[in-house]
Parts: sequence; structure tokens; C-alpha cells
Amino acid sequence: MAAVSIPPPQPNATKYKVALLQLPVSPRKEENIARARARLDAAAAAGATLVEIWNCPYSMETLPSHGEDIDGGASPSVSMLSEVAARRRITIVGGSIPERSSGRLFNTCCVIGPDGQIKAKHRKLHLFEIDIPGDITLRESDTFTAGQEPTIVDTDVGRIGIGICHDIRFPELAMLYRSRGAHLICYPSAFNMSTGQLLWDLMQKSRAVDNQLFVVTCSPARDPNAESDYMIWGHSSLIGPFGEVITAAGHEEATVIGEIDRSMIQTIRENLPLEMQRRDDLYQLVDVRRESSGHETCAA
Repeated sequence: MAAVSIPPPQPNATKYKVALLQLPVSPRKEENIARARARLDAAAAAGATLVEIWNCPYSMETLPSHGEDIDGGASPSVSMLSEVAARRRITIVGGSIPERSSGRLFNTCCVIGPDGQIKAKHRKLHLFEIDIPGDITLRESDTFTAGQEPTIVDTDVGRIGIGICHDIRFPELAMLYRSRGAHLICYPSAFNMSTGQLLWDLMQKSRAVDNQLFVVTCSPARDPNAESDYMIWGHSSLIGPFGEVITAAGHEEATVIGEIDRSMIQTIRENLPLEMQRRDDLYQLVDVRRESSGHETCAA
């Protein structure tokens, strides 16, 4: 079936603040968790109701040692996020952490609601592989297992879609999230210096403009002294539905806060009705999961 748009439930407020926590990460997990807790508290105190963070060093050699059993309750990172979300009454997009499950390792982002409960869990769908001679070679599939489900979730600020890093390169996923009623897509990411300089800004704006919605990305801070060969680009950003940069960090440690005004989406879609102009007689987006199940799939 063609992906017919699903109207989301309407939250009470049309405007809210989102905070992007661009944090330095180290091999010392307790240090990372303590820093993230402090920055989350500060962001909530500044009025942010949706907070996105990153909390793990990106290195194929060390990622398995940081794996946490989320479903089994043995996840100090998620436990901290749940405690802060409940105490501060905010929604946290806690992406991403390596997740151990059934002998496999996933790159996982949890969405925590104001009650401290996990509302949705996204496992990275598209695993990154790159081979640029003399620059960078990396195969995530040697370490991670790919997820199998797109993730869209109703939160206290509205319906959002979740992707992780390389997921942003695939416009079909963003189109799917728009068709399911998302007003925002969150992409916790760790682009490297090569792909970051070339594609980071372009990818965010493309996903936002093509689908007339907001896009949020959150990266670790860059560590020029990192022992890993994988150097982080940084530049966490909030992009509006016309491709405008609402707020953005540099490459250093930072917390940046921007406002999302959901009414902008309706105005832009009325002024430029792309959905009405789409040629469904020539091409269609097929929502495979909705077609096979016969109903909408949305985490609640």
C-alpha cells in the first residue's frame, strides 16, 4: 500500500525547547554518565523539555566492552537517563549506546518519557561501511548487528522518529516517518572528519526540506587528543522545515538550546503542498510494516 499520511495526536503546546548535549566521551563509563547527568540537569533547568545526548566513545575496538543489557535492566546509562527524566519531568532521546542482546551487539537509542520509562528503543538500521584509500576504512557490520524496525514514538511534545547516524543517509526512512505523522526526526550521530565536512550539513537540511519537518542531530564533542583513528566532526544541530539552522554547536563540548514551533510545519505545508503535488501515479512509498500488519505501528 502507498504510505498514506497518519495524523498524529496533538500535544497541548505548539512550541517547546530542545537541548543538544554535545559531550566529550572517554573510555571511563562512570565519568561519562556523571557528566551527562549534570548536563541534563542544567538543560532541564534552562527550560528544555526534549533533550538529546550521546554517551559512548566511538571505537570498533572498545565498543563491545561498553555494551549494556537494556532489556535485562543491567544498563547504568539508561538507569541514569530514567532517573533524570522522571525527576525533571522531561523526555530524553538517549542516543546512542552499545546494547548487548542475545549474544549480539546493537547500536541503540532509547527514548525515555517524563515518567522515567522507556517509550521506544531504536536499533540502528543501516550499518556504516566506508573505504577511502589513504583516509578511512571502517565496517560496522564486523561489530554491530543491524536493527529491523523503524522507530516512531508519541511523546509529550509530539510524534517523533528516530534514526542513528548512517540512517540519515537514507531518505526513504525520513519519508516513512513523515507519512506516519512525525514532526521531528532525531539522529544521534558520530560523523567523522571526512564525511562530516562533506555531508553533515547537507544531509540534515535535505531530510528536513524534503519532508517539511524538523531534524535534530547530536554528536559527541571532538577530542583532538583521542587515541582512536576515528575523529569526530561534531556540529550538533537543530534544522527547521525550510532547511534553516535554528541552532548549532561547533566541534567542542557544548549545550545548545533551540525552539521548535510546530505551527511552522502546517504553514510551510500549506504554502508549498508537496504531498498534493507528489505523482502517486508514477511512484509510491510503500510502508512494508503497515502493509503486512494491516494497521499503524507506533510506539506509545
